[in-house]
Amino acid sequence: MRLFGFRALITMRLEKNFGTWFREFRPIYTPLEAGMDRVLKFDHDFIGREAVEAEQAAGGPKRKLVMFRVDVDPDAPADVIGDEPVFHEGKVVGWITSGGYAHYSGVSLALGYIPAELAVEGLKGFEIEIIGKCRPAHLQLEPVLDPTGSRMRA
Repeated sequence: MRLFGFRALITMRLEKNFGTWFREFRPIYTPLEAGMDRVLKFDHDFIGREAVEAEQAAGGPKRKLVMFRVDVDPDAPADVIGDEPVFHEGKVVGWITSGGYAHYSGVSLALGYIPAELAVEGLKGFEIEIIGKCRPAHLQLEPVLDPTGSRMRA
């Protein structure tokens, strides 16, 4: 361990596809939408359990938190910062919660919410508006850095 800056922390969490409270995780998003179902334990009662079970019974979440790898404009490079619209085939379908440049991986990344039926690996046709220009965006459902978590556990 050594000292590092807050911006470095933001970059590292993006590369691992980790959200933050009040950007990706807020009371307006359900645990299933935010992909937190992997940490829910149904062996005891908890606040909101009935709502989660009702959402599961209704077929799952209507939207999902996903990661995008964004092709920035080489002539005017800019990264997303949050609140940018996400387009799919020319229609606004979601929004970005946070993003930035991933220094270690050398790519621009964005986290955001889109309809669950569009959160499919390999689906094409996404764009994110950055400073008034739509830029191609590619679903990146696995973290760009250490997707299996083996580096963290070593």
